[in-house]
Amino acid sequence: MRDTRESRLLLVLLIAVAFALITVDIRGGEDSPVDGARQAAATVFGPIESGVSSAVDPVGNAVSAIRDSGERHDRLAMLEKENAVLKARLGSDDRARSRLEQLDRMLKVAGQGQYGIKGAEVIAIGAAQGFSWTITIDVGAEDGIKRDMTVLNGDGLVGRVTTVGPHTATVLLASDPDFTVGTRMESGDELGFASGQGDRPLRVELLNGKAEVKKGDRLVTFGSQADRPFVPGVPVGVVSRVDPSGGGLTRTLYVTPYVGFTKLDIVGVVVEPPKKDPRDTVLPPKPKPTPRPTVTVTVTPSAEAPVDGQNQQEQ
Repeated sequence: MRDTRESRLLLVLLIAVAFALITVDIRGGEDSPVDGARQAAATVFGPIESGVSSAVDPVGNAVSAIRDSGERHDRLAMLEKENAVLKARLGSDDRARSRLEQLDRMLKVAGQGQYGIKGAEVIAIGAAQGFSWTITIDVGAEDGIKRDMTVLNGDGLVGRVTTVGPHTATVLLASDPDFTVGTRMESGDELGFASGQGDRPLRVELLNGKAEVKKGDRLVTFGSQADRPFVPGVPVGVVSRVDPSGGGLTRTLYVTPYVGFTKLDIVGVVVEPPKKDPRDTVLPPKPKPTPRPTVTVTVTPSAEAPVDGQNQQEQ
């Protein structure tokens, strides 16, 4: 329809008629004269509305289901994330607890031996098979670390520093075949040299071939001139086997080290040696022998067994 004067007048007239019908319907209430027309319109358009509603409701339900499913998925994802965080927290708490225990033991060793130490964390390990047994620690020259310093932990001797960078250092472990340290027997002056054998016990050559040594005896570091590369008194290990004396100039021992070289985490570099040799004071307490229970068996004669005198009397 073109926008003409007649069309505009017709539009105004239709609007006026619509307002008039609305006014009549409102004033008429339930007896409204247009109620019949409304019912007729409902009869005509009702099925169409119902069909449209039936067609739209599944879509709406699907949308609602998808939205609810998304909300459930989000809640599930959130719970899974919280569980993962909790597990990580528990794991990290366990690790933190373990590291605190390691640090506590190491500080106890340092206190007993009067060693000035710089704590460090193992950040890398070398090839245990083929070349050398080494670790890398997160302290270096800027932390006061120098070559040929003793490295220990809460169990005993770990090794010595071989290479130093600005922020890291390499430690040759006592288990390395190229590692050698002077040792001294506990409660005595028998000296020797311990060498690494990889994952096997340390091999110790005592200078006295006739020294009295037995399984269970313990060794500490003897110390070096000017306390480098080794300070005295650091626990080394326990004698696990003694080769029979063959009348030679030396005697061979095999020593199980105190340190587990495959599970190092917190270590300390001795940056200040003790003022005097701590001797055996750093060694852990000796394990107490477990008493063996003694079983005594007492035989009690049976009450039903006849007595010789009673048998003769009955006869």
